[in-house]
Amino acid sequence: MKSIIAVVDDHPIVTEGVRSLLEENKAGKHIISFTKGRDLLVYLQQNAIDIILLDIILPDLDGMDLCKVIKEIAPQTIVVGFSNQAERSIILQLLQNGASGYLLKSASADELLNGIKQVQQGEIVLCSEAKKVMAAAQSPEHKRKVLPSITRREKQLLQLLAEGKTTVTIADELFLSRFTVDTYRKNLLQKFEVKNTTELLMLLVQEKLI
Repeated sequence: MKSIIAVVDDHPIVTEGVRSLLEENKAGKHIISFTKGRDLLVYLQQNAIDIILLDIILPDLDGMDLCKVIKEIAPQTIVVGFSNQAERSIILQLLQNGASGYLLKSASADELLNGIKQVQQGEIVLCSEAKKVMAAAQSPEHKRKVLPSITRREKQLLQLLAEGKTTVTIADELFLSRFTVDTYRKNLLQKFEVKNTTELLMLLVQEKLI
């Protein structure tokens, strides 16, 4: 089923270029664009959008905060960062605010099109340059460290987390209590020595463990 895709960017040349690319490749059922965050929110309150390519620097709203608001208004809407900003802290923060991926505007057409397909399948997506940024920011000690193995049950839980499922939903799907799911999550954070679930998922995606 084709998706309704919105491009949110205040540069017309960017929005038109991306719209043309998506339309030519039949990436979505309907491609729309917005130059301001508030216009997007007004539209979203009355209409469904499946995927939003979101620039984090907009003339009226901060893209980081906007991502969080979008997920509150429309939890099922997939948000993908689409920016020139290639900083690890920005990528992590946007993912923590509910985004399902981060693509740089320098990404190739194939990366953009494949990224849209991947997020539709519930995956977290990073373009090749964003992956390099994340890898380069890791300390030498972290790089040398052998990562711990994960059990089949842990992998099931991590896959559901990567799909954006809540603790309650994961508990229901795996026939576990919420307490057990939370315990698994805390143990995984300690096991991989990361601060939060977003960092954990990013590390596992980079290492191709999920």
